Amino acid sequence: MPQIRPISDLRNRFTDISRIVHEDKEPVFLTKNGYGDMVVMSIDDYRARKFTHDVDIKLLEARDEAMNTDKRLTHEEVMAHMREIIRNASKKV
Repeated sequence: MPQIRPISDLRNRFTDISRIVHEDKEPVFLTKNGYGDMVVMSIDDYRARKFTHDVDIKLLEARDEAMNTDKRLTHEEVMAHMREIIRNASKKV
């Protein structure tokens, strides 16, 4: 069940909000004058959601590229390309 709190709880009940976002792993929705204003979540949850979002975007881009070209690579070609990228990256370090 989503936690919906007035924005004043961020100041007055910070410990409760922190516990919810860390222990219950749930975001807390804050309202201002009865309307949604912001969402508070743990940094770990934010990073996980951002990672998932970024992967989804990359997959959509890959799908669009695949639909707009006939070029296809074999597994061996992809792996060789990735090894080259890793080799070049390690030379820069």
